[in-house]
Amino acid sequence: MSFRSDIRLRRFAALGALAALAGCSAYGQPPVSREAADIVGDATPASWAAEAPAAPPHGDWVGSFDDPALSLLVDSAITENWDLTAAALRLAQAREQARAAGAPLWPSLDLNLSGSGSELGEAFGPISSTESYGLSASASWEADVWGKVRDSARAGVVDAVASEADFEDARLALTAAVAQGWYDLTQTRLLVQLAEDDVATQERSLQLTQRRYQSGVTGALDVRLARSSLATSQASLYQARNQRNNAARRLEVLLGRYPSAELAAAPDLPSLAPLSGAGAPGDLLARRPDLRAAEARLEAAGLRARQARKALLPRLTLTATSGASQVSDFSDVFDTDYVASTVAGGLLQPIFRGGALRAEAGRARAAAEERLAAYANLALTAYREAEDAIDAEDALTRQQEALAVASDEAREAETLAERNYTSGVGTIFELLDAQRRRISAERQLITTRAARVSNRISFYLAIGGAVEPDAGPTGGAPGRRSSPAPSSEDNAL
Repeated sequence: MSFRSDIRLRRFAALGALAALAGCSAYGQPPVSREAADIVGDATPASWAAEAPAAPPHGDWVGSFDDPALSLLVDSAITENWDLTAAALRLAQAREQARAAGAPLWPSLDLNLSGSGSELGEAFGPISSTESYGLSASASWEADVWGKVRDSARAGVVDAVASEADFEDARLALTAAVAQGWYDLTQTRLLVQLAEDDVATQERSLQLTQRRYQSGVTGALDVRLARSSLATSQASLYQARNQRNNAARRLEVLLGRYPSAELAAAPDLPSLAPLSGAGAPGDLLARRPDLRAAEARLEAAGLRARQARKALLPRLTLTATSGASQVSDFSDVFDTDYVASTVAGGLLQPIFRGGALRAEAGRARAAAEERLAAYANLALTAYREAEDAIDAEDALTRQQEALAVASDEAREAETLAERNYTSGVGTIFELLDAQRRRISAERQLITTRAARVSNRISFYLAIGGAVEPDAGPTGGAPGRRSSPAPSSEDNAL
C-alpha cells in the first residue's frame, strides 16, 4: 500500500472514531444482532479439517512459482488491465462520496448578489430609469444533537474503506486470473506438442503399414486403420492449436492487449514445492479483502439503520442572514448602514408522515440484518474454498505420481507393440491400442499437472494471499491509464 493511501486510511479511521464515539453516546450501537466475528466464530475451528501446514502464509505467492515471466505478466496486467482501472475509479468515487457524506457536519454558506433595472417610456412622461441592487450572505447548520449526521458521515467513511478492500480484491483476482491464464496457455502448448508427436507417430506407423502391405505381409485393413488413426490425430492437432490460440487471446485481454494470439507460452509447467503456510481458518477474516469489504459494509448498514431511527427525533437548525437589499447604488451594498442581519433557530419534531419514517427505519434495519447474513455466508464460502484447495492438493499430487508411472509404462508398451508389429508377431490393433494408451496417459498427466498448478492458484486466492509487488491503490490503476489521483489535501475529509 502506498504512503499516500496509508495517510488516507488514517484520516478515515480518525474521523470514523470521532463519529463512533459521538454516536454511541447518543443512541447506542448500530442495530445488528451480533458482531460479525461472532456470527462466523461459532463455525470456525482452530485448524483446517483437511491436513494443512499451520505456518502463516508468505506474501509473495506469485514468486513461489519461481517464474520470472509470470511476475512480469502480473506487473503488466496491474498497469494495463481495464477492469482494474475501472475498480480504481470506483474507489475514487467512493472516496469522494465519503467526503460528501461528511459535509453536513459543517455549516453551509451561500452568497447571493442581485441586480435589477426598469425604464419608463415617453407615454408615461419623460424617460426615467431605476436600478436596485442586493448582496446577502446566509448560513445554515443543523446541530447534530443525536449524532444522526455523524452516523451518515461515518457510514460514508466505512463505505470508502470497503471500496479500498474491493480494489484489493480486484487486484488479487486479476493476479490469480493472469497466473491461471499463463499456465492455461502453457498447458495448451504442451497438448499441441503432444498432438504433433502423435501425428508424427501415426505417419510413421502408416509408412510402416504401407511397406508391409506392398510386401504382402499385411492386408488392406491395416492400411485403412492406420490412415484413419492418422486422420483422427490430425483432427486432434487442429483442435489443440485452436485451444492454444484461444488461451493466448484470453490472456492478452487480461494484459490490456489486442487479442492476436501472438503471446508465446512457457516451455513447461512449473514444478511445485509442497504446500506450506496455510495459517488458521480464522485468519481468512482479516486476510481476504472480500471479507473485509463485506464486514465494512455490514458496519455501514448498521450505521444507516441507526441514522434512520434517529430521523424520528427532533431536529435543531440554526440559520443566519446578513446583507443589503433594494439599494439604488451598487456601492451601497457594502455600506454597513444598509446591512440588515437576522439569526433564527428552529426545532422540528416529526409528528405524522404517514408512517414513512418508521417504515424507512424498519427497512434500514432489515438491510443491516441482510448484510449480516451475507457476511456469514461469504465467510463459510471462503472456508469451503480453502478446504477444497487444501484437500485437492494431496489428491492431485498422488494422481500426478500415478499418471507419471502410467505414462512411462504406456510409452514402453508402445515401443514393444511397434517392435512386435514390425517383426510380424503383433497385430495392427495391438499397435494402435498401445499408441492410444500412451497418448491418453500423457495427456492426462499434462492435464493433472496443470490442475495441480490451478489448484495452487485457487489456494492462494482462497486464503487471500497478498499481491506482489505491493502497489497500493492511489485513485487509479498504476501506469499510463491511471486517472489523476487527488492530492492528500484534496482527500482530507
